[in-house]
Amino acid sequence: MEKVQVDILGLSTSPSSAGAYALILKETNGKRKLPIIIGAFEAQSIALELEGMKPPRPLTHDLMRNIIDTFAVSLNEVCINELRDGTFYAKLTIEGLSDTQEIDSRPSDAIALAVRYGAPIFVGEEVLNEAGVVSEEEEGDTEEGTVPEEPKEIKQPLSRLEQLQTQLKEAIEQEDYEKAAKLRDDIRKLGIMDQ
Repeated sequence: MEKVQVDILGLSTSPSSAGAYALILKETNGKRKLPIIIGAFEAQSIALELEGMKPPRPLTHDLMRNIIDTFAVSLNEVCINELRDGTFYAKLTIEGLSDTQEIDSRPSDAIALAVRYGAPIFVGEEVLNEAGVVSEEEEGDTEEGTVPEEPKEIKQPLSRLEQLQTQLKEAIEQEDYEKAAKLRDDIRKLGIMDQ
């Protein structure tokens, strides 16, 4: 299977799914973007790691990393390798002491682990051809080293999301779980209000 390396371009609330988020991947050496709808928990897990925030106790993906490390294996890469009936599928490539294994995964979980390991993220060429998009800003040539602005609809929720995530981080660090639960609910409501 031919595959294309991608980077995480950003996260935003999903205008089409209440309480869900759009994870935007962009091919490293190209102009195509791949939006994937993911759940709030996975979005939070990815965002916390990307922003370098560490909760006082490990989240599920931190636990998975600890287990992988304990058994002396490593995550080499993740690949979103299939799109079937509107659902994306991914594989983790894990290398052990004696062999390499591919493990089925949801793309959101695979990417949450990839950001913790700094592992490369790939998308199958067929998947990118079928579900990838090229934004109007990127259809023309852009100056090298510049990133075109995202549409206004994405920028507004991102700033509010970032504010809520910062407050959530502080609440978790202070172990104020009641406030953290309220903030989590506010993050979920943000997806509904943007509809």
